[in-house]
Amino acid sequence: MNRRMMALGLAAAMAFPVAASATEAPVQPRIVVTGEGEATVAPDMAVLSLSVMREAQTAREALDANSAAMTDVIEAIKGLGVADRDLQTAGLQIMPRYNYTNKPDGSQQADLVAYQVINTLTVRVRDLAKTGELIDRAVSLGVNQGGSIVFTNDDPSATVTEARKNAVKEAMAKANVLAAAAGVSLGKVIEISDQSFAAQPMSIEAKAFDRVGAAPPIQAGENAYRVQVNMTFELK
Repeated sequence: MNRRMMALGLAAAMAFPVAASATEAPVQPRIVVTGEGEATVAPDMAVLSLSVMREAQTAREALDANSAAMTDVIEAIKGLGVADRDLQTAGLQIMPRYNYTNKPDGSQQADLVAYQVINTLTVRVRDLAKTGELIDRAVSLGVNQGGSIVFTNDDPSATVTEARKNAVKEAMAKANVLAAAAGVSLGKVIEISDQSFAAQPMSIEAKAFDRVGAAPPIQAGENAYRVQVNMTFELK
């Protein structure tokens, strides 16, 4: 017989043995619970994704214009103290752009208008105080495509460990409550697994910075690291 119990919005299940034949070992009753834990820490690094797009009549012209603009952006970023190891090209796209017109027979005619080149740069900013100035300089020198920013930590292992401990505590507390309510006792842990979650990137629109005329205000806040733990206990 299987029974389902719910507690604190997280699922837990108790399994009890069914009749077994003489040749089959009885199924050990067990309980499965899920716990979540969180720990926070101030970020010490920002990761930016910045893109330069240039368009011209030929692919060669578009690439040359894009390369010149991106070179200026990279040199300005280095001038703000960003090391070579914290700069990485994340993508380079060269593509034609067409205008489509409808023809009387229902088909479409594609006319080549220009070529677009998009170069995307990933930047790790270790001095958070320079993040706004860096974005402002990059936009002034050629960044004109929306990107993303994420505040992270160079080594979040201690914070994740704290979150993991909190998740285990919640799972064990939940298991004790459910076992007591069912009139049984917890045995040993027979299985445990976990999954961690970090902050997701936030999109930024480079064109929006043009309206400000100064470095955009940047607030790093705190990073929350979450861990979900699944634990299986024997029941006595």
